[in-house]
Amino acid sequence: MEVSELTKRRIIEYLNEGKRFDNREMLEYRPILIETGISKNAEGSSRVKIGNTEVVVGVKVDLAEPYTDSPEEGAMMVTAEFNPLASDKFESGPPSAAAIELARIVDRGIRESGFIDFKKLCIKKGEAVWCIFIDIYPINHDGNLIDAAALAAVAALKSAVFPEYNKEENKVLYGELTNKKLPLSESMPLTMTFHKIGSNLVLDPVLEEEEAADARLSIAFSKSEKKKDLTINAIQKGGAASLSDEEIDNILENSVKIWNQFNDIIENLDLKKK
Repeated sequence: MEVSELTKRRIIEYLNEGKRFDNREMLEYRPILIETGISKNAEGSSRVKIGNTEVVVGVKVDLAEPYTDSPEEGAMMVTAEFNPLASDKFESGPPSAAAIELARIVDRGIRESGFIDFKKLCIKKGEAVWCIFIDIYPINHDGNLIDAAALAAVAALKSAVFPEYNKEENKVLYGELTNKKLPLSESMPLTMTFHKIGSNLVLDPVLEEEEAADARLSIAFSKSEKKKDLTINAIQKGGAASLSDEEIDNILENSVKIWNQFNDIIENLDLKKK
């Protein structure tokens, strides 16, 4: 659903004057809140609020058979469930195209960054590996679910630990957690979604701004100690409008500063299990 033409014109008029309805800068995020350890039933969990947008992510770790083409690697599955309680735009039933796209964007950012060392999830080659399930649940939708969900997934993974495992019986003892963290690398992916509204680029749109957007570009970046520069891990474009070379350059130039702000927030998290 899109906003009315009148509302869209008003939003564009404000943006053309360098203004937003909530007085933020064009590339400024709303206040960000991150909590971890919110679920006693998950191996890892988090809640992220960006403004009034709220997302909960749970991480479960279970045994699985490895894929035949990667017998020594664990697996990961990401799903998103859009509940009508989060927005009157969501409907009950099978996952919508938007929910599937959200899950894929989060999946690709994590997978392509190498954030999870899948080889260290192998229990017995060709027979048993750990599979990491990442479940995304929007609680309140007020724009920019993509960035909120991606940030929540990273926070939940960083807080996650393995459950107890009985090797003799090849059985997971659910409800009994170890202190062993998941095998994560320094290449932590953080996703930023830039929206084009008229001729303006904005970050973290509220719902009305998001619905007025003509295009969006979600980019997952990571950076490790060995690689000082940001690495682009995944890109997803949405919307019918195109982005010029100048607009792409603008996005990339601003990404480093914004990534560092995100990184500082998540590195200072208290990741103790509640």
